[in-house]
Amino acid sequence: MDRGHREYLLVDGYNIINAWLELVEEANEVDLASARDKLIDIMADYSAFTGICVILVFDAHQANKNTRTSYIINGVEVIYTKSGETADHYIEKIADALGKQEKIRVATSDWIEQQIVMGRGAARISARELHEEVKSLRAKRQRIIKNEPEKGQTLADIIDPDLKEQLGKQIKGEN
Repeated sequence: MDRGHREYLLVDGYNIINAWLELVEEANEVDLASARDKLIDIMADYSAFTGICVILVFDAHQANKNTRTSYIINGVEVIYTKSGETADHYIEKIADALGKQEKIRVATSDWIEQQIVMGRGAARISARELHEEVKSLRAKRQRIIKNEPEKGQTLADIIDPDLKEQLGKQIKGEN
């Protein structure tokens, strides 16, 4: 975990997979591993676009693993908990460790988990809210790629500030 970041998003991976229609369909039509990979890709795009450090946590409590595994995949830290440890428990530990000095949000629709992490200094975001945020960022990225202004934006909102200042001086007759 890179502590140089100032904002973290902790994501309960299976909770999000089970809440987002496209990931549920991916899990049903292909397999759960494919849905995990798709969520990792989505969160990598999110992290790259926002600069937020994303930690994606998956339960492995039913697996025969005595150790927790962690990978960095496209800038996202992906954690598989050890046997007997839930994603919720791991997320709570991270919220405890970082919640007082860093800005942390936890993405889960588990109401009890939301209450616990808020008590530990983290903010909560539901799976639906995260999905809306991701969709909004995708649309914003597409506008940037197409060089389109956001709805309601004027030329003055998107023009380079130095150029705006120079144009203002010329309009006023200053040089």
